[in-house]
Amino acid sequence: MYAKHITPILNVSDMERSFAWFKALGWDKCWDWGTPPTFGSVGSGECEIFMCLDGQGHRQDPAAGYVETGGVWMSIWVDDVDAIHRTCLQNGIEVTWPPTDEPWGVREMHVRHPDGHVFRISQSR
Repeated sequence: MYAKHITPILNVSDMERSFAWFKALGWDKCWDWGTPPTFGSVGSGECEIFMCLDGQGHRQDPAAGYVETGGVWMSIWVDDVDAIHRTCLQNGIEVTWPPTDEPWGVREMHVRHPDGHVFRISQSR
C-alpha cells in the first residue's frame, strides 16, 4: 500500500464550538456539511482534520471529567512551539503541558480540545 495522505476524523459534541476552538488555535474552517452542520473540516497549511458530530470515533465523556486517556491524540509539527503557546494563552486554549525540551530531541507542548482530544505540538531541536 502507498498512502498519499491521512485525514484524521474527530468525534465532536458541538461543531460550532469546535470550529471556534480551531480558529483560536490559528486554523481555518475549510467546509461544513448539513444544516445545521454535522460534518466539517479545518485546515492549516497542507494539513486537514475532519470533524463528525457525535460519530466516527471516540471522545471524552464530560461527565467523567478529563483524563489523559480520553479522546484522540495527534502530533502537529511546527516551526515555533513558543509562538503557538503564546497564541493559545491569548485565546484561552487549555494548555495541559507547557513548552518543554524533551529528552527525545523535540520541544513540545500539549493542548486539549473541549471534547478531550489532545494535540502534541512539537518542533525539532
